[in-house]
Amino acid sequence: MSHNLDIQQFKADFFKALAHPLRIKILEILAQGDKSVNEILELLELEGSAVSQQLSILRSKNIVIGNKEGNRVIYSLRDPAIIELLSVAKKIFNNHLIDTITILDKVNEMKS
Repeated sequence: MSHNLDIQQFKADFFKALAHPLRIKILEILAQGDKSVNEILELLELEGSAVSQQLSILRSKNIVIGNKEGNRVIYSLRDPAIIELLSVAKKIFNNHLIDTITILDKVNEMKS
């Protein structure tokens, strides 16, 4: 029983670590390949402190890893399965969106 609770706690902590739009965006960027902080900043068009803070949280939860190369740190996803997770989340979002559009279409048909 405690093993199941451990897994549930891991999942809860894992999803908590993902529960921020900027962290999700960083993961989507890293899903396309390893990037330095400067490359992430350029793609996000943001200033450094917010991105560094979010990268630090992702690192502390072992979701991303940072490897020093010279004077820069290159970030990568610790587990490529995160790419699949983001893809599944997008599918769920799209299904939800399609359901919402279908309901709105039905409502609009009833009005006309």
